[in-house]
Amino acid sequence: MTETREITGKTRVLGILADPIAHVKAPPGINRIARRRDRDAVMVPFQISPETLPHFAEALRNLRSFDGAIITVPHKGAMAALCDEVSASARAIGAVNVIRREPDGRLVGDMLDGLGFVAGLTVAGIPIAGRSAYLAGAGGAANAIAFALVEGGVSKLTIANRTRAKAEALRERILGLHPDANVAVGDSDPSGHDLVVNGTSLGMRAEDAAPLDFARLEPEMIVAEVIMQPAMTPLLVAAEAAGCRIHLGKPMLDQQLELMADYFGL
Repeated sequence: MTETREITGKTRVLGILADPIAHVKAPPGINRIARRRDRDAVMVPFQISPETLPHFAEALRNLRSFDGAIITVPHKGAMAALCDEVSASARAIGAVNVIRREPDGRLVGDMLDGLGFVAGLTVAGIPIAGRSAYLAGAGGAANAIAFALVEGGVSKLTIANRTRAKAEALRERILGLHPDANVAVGDSDPSGHDLVVNGTSLGMRAEDAAPLDFARLEPEMIVAEVIMQPAMTPLLVAAEAAGCRIHLGKPMLDQQLELMADYFGL
């Protein structure tokens, strides 16, 4: 057991909402941050079924000791619609992964997946401004990463997805919020880009298809993953063999937890 602060009537409550819940890993990280920042707060898991989510959200508005929650599968999209306010990027993405309760009971939501990914790159000494980026994927975390890359100042973003229509739809949503952005829809060939990102789950299992054409990787590229397990995915193994600089998936989670703690006011 890790050392925890005594819970009292003054302790602020945070949650993580999921269904199922046993696999979630964020509470220990948030609780460590709370201890490090000397904040009297604790994060606990809440297993909420999709059909009861609206009732639970309403209850949270009246829970005065509650400060916020991480939102994960399968609630990210549904919770966005239940919030009283969401950020512009979360509205365009159509999902939130964090909510905060305001003193008046309003629930405010945001999507920090992409910002966490970019922050992980920054901490590793990889600024993205002015780089051309290739992103494999157009759903889940890839949506948030696409917006964060554009907001971070990439010179060009190419989105590639097995279902091209999803990539085109993501491009249109980005341009709706950032009309001057240089966003293209590509294919499996990442050549000609400075930064290559796998925003899909392809690579978690040995039998997965490749998220992009590994043969097109070039030594000048930085190749980044969102997958945390395994740490070295087939993409990263191929990129390292090609002489690329690689960036693992775990820094995205580490930095996102810090951003989430900030969002909760820890």
